[in-house]
Amino acid sequence: MQNRIVGLFLFLLTSSFLQAERLVLVSASYGKNILAITEANGDVIWSYKTAGKEKGHAGHHDVHMLSNGNILFHETWQDVKEITLGKKIVWAYDCSNSNGNQGKRVHVHAFSRLANGNTQIVESGIGRVIDIDRSGEVKNFFKLKPGGTMNTRWARPTPQGTLLVCSEQPGVVTEYDKKGKIIWDYLIKTRVYGAIRLKNGNTLIASGSGNSVVEVTPEKKVVWEIKGKVPGTEIELKWMTCLQERENGNFIVGNCHAGPNNPQIFEITRDKKVVWEFNEFELVGNGLACWQVLDGKDAKNLRQKLAQLK
Repeated sequence: MQNRIVGLFLFLLTSSFLQAERLVLVSASYGKNILAITEANGDVIWSYKTAGKEKGHAGHHDVHMLSNGNILFHETWQDVKEITLGKKIVWAYDCSNSNGNQGKRVHVHAFSRLANGNTQIVESGIGRVIDIDRSGEVKNFFKLKPGGTMNTRWARPTPQGTLLVCSEQPGVVTEYDKKGKIIWDYLIKTRVYGAIRLKNGNTLIASGSGNSVVEVTPEKKVVWEIKGKVPGTEIELKWMTCLQERENGNFIVGNCHAGPNNPQIFEITRDKKVVWEFNEFELVGNGLACWQVLDGKDAKNLRQKLAQLK
């Protein structure tokens, strides 16, 4: 009994410390049109108003806090931009009019900054992944698997140097090597949104319209899943989007289009206990598809950069 009390005390202490250190980067659209950094409790400490529908805005689907303190984001499905915390755009790329895309249908839902400083962009419709330098010159590219290339969503690198790409139709997660060779795939048969490679070698998948999060082994066996509703809670799972794995093994999960009575982001343990919720409907509305949670040194470094602006 005493050990359990001590354990509970340590858990509460750890949770309180987490709340104090954690920062959340959100990129919300569907009328909210905001890029913001908040405390764990949702208090806004930095924000930037993004373009609305009048400029062709169609939804924010990816966002990254970069190591230099800048943010990689997009305002439309045809651009990728880098903004400083001082709210100055220092880099921009027009996907619809660059590198042979003029007059073609191209949608961008996934991008990232590579270790070498180049930017990787997944071009839906065009059906390819490109790596470009600061001038916009293509340094590397490969074509996506035929079928499903019109509607990709998230794409994330793995520790092995491959790339997990989620295609809404036919609802498949495909792993490519740097030359575009298919290494692995998993057909989930829903409008899948996000997937990450876990430390244990399994793949965690946010099923989008499947209202679920599943963990599958390399042999494609499901070993962990939440679906419909988080067990023991009133949290309803709707359009499942972004994912993060914490050092302690917990998962942070995006729950988009879930209405005002459900968190847009929550953290869940391996035994399916929810230990943190982010429900800021007034700030992000019903369209928070993409976000990034920063803990530990990442949160500390960002706080220091924000303090330098004052």
